[in-house]
Amino acid sequence: MRIQHSFMNNVRLHFKENGEKWLNELPSILSYCEEKWEMVIQKPYNLSINYVAPAIMKDNNEVVVKVCIPGLEFRDEVEALKLFENQKMNTLLDYDLNRGILILEKLIPGATLVEVGDERQETLIAANILKNLHIKAPRKSSLHTTKQREKNLEEIITQYPTGLGPISVEELHKALDIFTSMNKTAKHDWLLHGDFHHYNILSSDHYGWMSIDPKGLIGEREYDLIQYMLNNLPLENAYETIENRVNLFTEELSLKKDRLLLWGYCHSVLSTAWSVDKDGTYSKPFFKGISIFEDLYNEYFT
Repeated sequence: MRIQHSFMNNVRLHFKENGEKWLNELPSILSYCEEKWEMVIQKPYNLSINYVAPAIMKDNNEVVVKVCIPGLEFRDEVEALKLFENQKMNTLLDYDLNRGILILEKLIPGATLVEVGDERQETLIAANILKNLHIKAPRKSSLHTTKQREKNLEEIITQYPTGLGPISVEELHKALDIFTSMNKTAKHDWLLHGDFHHYNILSSDHYGWMSIDPKGLIGEREYDLIQYMLNNLPLENAYETIENRVNLFTEELSLKKDRLLLWGYCHSVLSTAWSVDKDGTYSKPFFKGISIFEDLYNEYFT
């Protein structure tokens, strides 16, 4: 079985020794899938840190097989998929918690949102999905919350007291203060996608546009939009693009612009911090988002 070299490198970098062990076990896990579910796994998609491939079942129906390293993130995804059942999310058909296996409904043709090629239309499609996706958070859940995101940023500041990569210590502390204030003043908790962006939105002849690959998160609806805001930005006019997205989302979803912009600032700081590598590289779009959300908030509310 041939596995993409970039995928193997990503797994080793992200999961260290556990990743190497899992890569060695992956061929036998895939063989187990083919035997248990009577399927033939096809050539994988372009991979990041999970093995994802289409498969053909015995009855010729097509599905998607996703194999992950078992752990908390995988369990969160399973819980989110279950909770989002009958929403704008592809269906979880079966799973194996111990082996990290998901058998998912395949969306056909499965084009990503970026293939629409029209910024305004893409944003309206995304807004329509969220209208039919977000639901009130369950009373009991093991899913992560935005309060845990706040805690994560606090831990980063403790580890990097003078700043991290391009992020100044002042920006880190400002983002933490906003996180704390936003979590204290949040009025409603919602079940969020947790990683909502252009490449996690696919076309379906049967359902229309659908979302995939939820991380599962509990918090305010405004928070779930920030990852979309920071993705697929043009090299020029990023400020105008984010501003237009903010205005469309707040109008279509009846959201609070001030809270959307404040969540945008603190999540941009956190996302940039997550992206800083050992060699000093980082996500420039995420970093640019910090100043854009700050400037937009100042423009509208100060």
